[in-house]
Amino acid sequence: MTSAPKLLTDPFLQLPTETSVQVVWFTEFVGSQHTVTYGENLNQTAVATTSKLSRTREDYQSRVGNQTQNEQYSQPVMRHIWRHEACVTGLTPGERVPYQVKSVGDGGSVSSKVFTLAPLPQAGTPLKILLTSDHQIKPMVAANLQKVVETVGRVDAVWFAGDLVNISDRASEWFDDDRGNAFFPCLQGYAHYKMEGVNTVYTGGEIIQHAPMYTCIGNHEVMGRVNRGSLNEEFDSTIPRSVALKLYGEQSLKDNSFNTDTYEEIFTLPQSKEGGKTYYAVSFGDVRLVVLYVTNMWRTPRLDGLARGRYQEQQSSPTPENWGYGQHIYEPITKGSTQYNWLAQELNSTEFKRAKYKVVMLHHPPHTLGGNIVPAYTDPVQIIERDEDGNIKAVRYEYPKDADYIIRDLIPLLEAAKVQLVFYGHSHLWNRFRSQSGMHFLETSNVGNSYGAAWDDHKREVPIGYKEDYTELGDPYGLDPVVPTIAPLLGENGAMPYIASNDITAFSIFDTGTGAIASYRFDTNKPAAEVVKFDEFELT
Repeated sequence: MTSAPKLLTDPFLQLPTETSVQVVWFTEFVGSQHTVTYGENLNQTAVATTSKLSRTREDYQSRVGNQTQNEQYSQPVMRHIWRHEACVTGLTPGERVPYQVKSVGDGGSVSSKVFTLAPLPQAGTPLKILLTSDHQIKPMVAANLQKVVETVGRVDAVWFAGDLVNISDRASEWFDDDRGNAFFPCLQGYAHYKMEGVNTVYTGGEIIQHAPMYTCIGNHEVMGRVNRGSLNEEFDSTIPRSVALKLYGEQSLKDNSFNTDTYEEIFTLPQSKEGGKTYYAVSFGDVRLVVLYVTNMWRTPRLDGLARGRYQEQQSSPTPENWGYGQHIYEPITKGSTQYNWLAQELNSTEFKRAKYKVVMLHHPPHTLGGNIVPAYTDPVQIIERDEDGNIKAVRYEYPKDADYIIRDLIPLLEAAKVQLVFYGHSHLWNRFRSQSGMHFLETSNVGNSYGAAWDDHKREVPIGYKEDYTELGDPYGLDPVVPTIAPLLGENGAMPYIASNDITAFSIFDTGTGAIASYRFDTNKPAAEVVKFDEFELT
């Protein structure tokens, strides 16, 4: 007997226009018909188109189904997942209407609950926008998003500054990880995550069923060389395309270097002619949001020679094919690069100049107390040491600080264009900065697995005796962090200008009606505790 079909996700909203919005959902069956009904009495219908995800798999490190009992995925195995997308048209700006999705399979049909949608908001419409990043199925995500809904209600959009999941091709991290905190369940309110030591289950928030989401690529959206035995090793095996070309030639270059296929297949996003979905700009109410592809391969700062690291290769790995090539950059942002030239043109566009609020979102931090800002965001300089016979003894990498592409090339461009806010993640903490010109920098990615802040006695792990000087404490580029304006956490030396905790989570809300960006914190170990508004500043 064929079992009744189930939806793999609730529907979520993408790419609104002045009169339409895209509705997307996923199933594990191809089905025969997939539709959206909408309108006051759900009396209008939009038919969906269906496509199949091409790289989503599970492996022995997946936490899904019976995996822990019988190791059903001993090697990466394709997981068959279908994506359905319908365009709901004829909408009126400012009017929100109900909708529901329905999928028909061999065992019958299945429908979602009824949610609401709206087209692109017009200029002058006050909006509440959630700023978030670095979920990566981390421990506090479900609690964080549950408190968003409980604190501010329905938001009008989500800006996500990269690192949506941990391993992009691992399907269960998106859809149904057994730990109860996969990406879609957390953002759609049906997560089931129990914090260790606390007898409380956090469910996430019903958010993206009602609000469109705009995302950017972080390092965890990038997958590496295929057929490496495990998805973790595929992720960790990215190498520069220039190196892959020398090692493997033109054929299947993407499979031998890196790709963002799963990310691009899951989301319908604005596109630029030059960068497609990887970098783009969009107007949303009073905001012009510019999304950049600024991220590099994260590698461990360890200096023991036992792993492919930021500063050196494994000592036992003299073969170039097995090297990691340091923290290599995926898409150039240097002056004169394709992305830089596109950005310069965008910053000079009418849409950008006339926007009340000008915001840039990227993944890698320009300023932070976090560990991931060191070394400099630049191409690694490879140094090979050889013995008298010419054999490779060691391979290490230097990162010239004066060649940091974000500080040297990108920030001056944004300052000149009078960008008010640069929003990013990557270091798993909350902190913010303000430049002399008044441009704000906000990192609000504290949802668990924090690497700490380089402050007081907590120093970054950096090499000693290298040519370059790698900053152990503070922001490497000279800005002082802003102490939260309302209720900062207190440390041994007074008010702390950051939150870097595996117990206290933080989120931020941009109110375009007032220009205020408010940040809130919640102690996940104290379920009865209040959400605390601890910081607020205004974009002018």
